[in-house]
Amino acid sequence: MFFESDAVEMVARLMALSARTAPKAKGSDVIKTMIVTGTELEQLAGAMREYGEKHDVGFFIRDAGNVAASDACFLVGSLYADAVGLDCGGCGYATCAEMLDAQRELTPPSTPFRGPNCIVRMADLGIAVGSAAKTASLHNVDNRVMYSAGVGALSLGWLEGCGVAYGIPLRAAGKDIFFDRTR
Repeated sequence: MFFESDAVEMVARLMALSARTAPKAKGSDVIKTMIVTGTELEQLAGAMREYGEKHDVGFFIRDAGNVAASDACFLVGSLYADAVGLDCGGCGYATCAEMLDAQRELTPPSTPFRGPNCIVRMADLGIAVGSAAKTASLHNVDNRVMYSAGVGALSLGWLEGCGVAYGIPLRAAGKDIFFDRTR
């Protein structure tokens, strides 16, 4: 018998394919993906709740409830120690080499994401996130891009080597749980 949650997991795999094949600068792939289901969903929701409570950020707690109620969550992050090599200055440094040096000098931050990051790589991540969300939508799976889910994933040590990540929880139900949200 084929259930909606099985279909959602299949769509999550298609989302990983969409993120992987999304256009990236210089044709160089610097993303990592992960699909979270089952007990890992509650682990992720717990990390999100913990961050929300510790930092008094209510939307993290609200989002944690959505993740816990999801069938799956697709995670995507960008590798931290990478630069395209254009010396464009978009990261705030004059050269890519200076940005990479600054990364090495920083101790692990107290912020949810690590930086500085290559602005072109952040655009690559955004395109990958958009491609994945589009795939979920094309298959009629309710979804929502969540900064908070990415923060939770990184706090758990998932997506090793990534400095920035996003999560896209997925749900197949009669009512979109990501729509009429409060807080």
